[in-house]
Amino acid sequence: MILEMKVPSPGESITEVEIAQWLVSDGDYVEKDQAIAEVDSDKATLELPAEVSGSITLKAEEGDAVAVGQVVCLIDTEGAPKEGQSIPLPTEAPTSETSVPVSAPPVADQNYAAGSPSPAAKKIIAEKEMDLESIVGTGRNGRITKEDAVKAVPAMGTAPTGSKRGEERKKLSMLRRKVAERLVAVKNETAMLTTFNEADMAPIFALRKKYKEIFAEKHGVSLGFMSFFTKAVVRALQIYPDVNSMIDGDYKIAYDYCDISVAVSGPKGLMVPVVRGAENLSFREIEQEIKRLAIRARDGQITVDDMTGGTFTISNGGVFGSMLSTPIINPPQSGILGMHNIIERPVAIDSKVEIRPMMYLALSYDHRIIDGKESVGFLVAVKEALESPEEFLMDNDIEKALEL
Repeated sequence: MILEMKVPSPGESITEVEIAQWLVSDGDYVEKDQAIAEVDSDKATLELPAEVSGSITLKAEEGDAVAVGQVVCLIDTEGAPKEGQSIPLPTEAPTSETSVPVSAPPVADQNYAAGSPSPAAKKIIAEKEMDLESIVGTGRNGRITKEDAVKAVPAMGTAPTGSKRGEERKKLSMLRRKVAERLVAVKNETAMLTTFNEADMAPIFALRKKYKEIFAEKHGVSLGFMSFFTKAVVRALQIYPDVNSMIDGDYKIAYDYCDISVAVSGPKGLMVPVVRGAENLSFREIEQEIKRLAIRARDGQITVDDMTGGTFTISNGGVFGSMLSTPIINPPQSGILGMHNIIERPVAIDSKVEIRPMMYLALSYDHRIIDGKESVGFLVAVKEALESPEEFLMDNDIEKALEL
């Protein structure tokens, strides 16, 4: 029996995906539930498992955009593994003994079309500000086609003598193209501003130093900075609810819960999974959830549902060494908090200069819905919670808050 495998729906509003990579070859025998392909949607990269066991015939190429419900491969359930068969090696190029004569490329007729671009190609060349003489036409009579213009690359200057320089042209994944589209849209469609502050991280350093090992031994997860950041953000969102809202046309949507999107790095790029109901989670539960999501992102197992929703985003660029940045809002949210690396710097404490571990905070927000008073107040609330975690985040009972 021949089974037609169709692209399943990765989630609501997604009508098309892209074949990022086939994990099997045409004619291979596959087992049921074996991952046979990776597909990119505009929200995530997902694995496509085989629905049955059998021999597979591919019906789409890598890089093809396919509609949800379209057939991408056939599986013959009567097929069986071929004993001792190895993957055939690529056919070797003909040797000099069995060479195939190669005819010289035809000389283009010298007429008015030789070297001239088509109208579409002319527009692209003008946009690239390239010289026509630097482009070789592959069309009839040497005419420069649209494809020639698209592939043409402006000169990068004269290469140093004896140097070998190459370049790679690779199509962006659907996920990366969607991210780029949304980032540009944020700049064009929102009134985004960024306000800054700084926090003295010495109190959190002291807490982690004292309780980190006990916490890890009891709960099986490290006491990191993200639980403190998340707790501080939740407290600030509850004080300034406008930061936890969104614009929908002529309406403002306010939320009485805090679903915190956390930017994490994965093999396919930046992912933003959601810690749901963060206002109800303890330090332990936040650390466990962030660890679970980070592992799923790293292993390429993140799902659309994991990244759907979110009322506010935390981006911790400090793990990569970023000292200061202006994070871009994650639409349709209205705010994003950027955390940065912690550096020992001299600061004035009670009229004395002391060396303290300091971190810059950056809040980017949509000024259409959040006023300056709320944005500055929000950032100050985050700052005071980080500088006095025992009082503002732990109700002056550290062991109870950490469930020790």
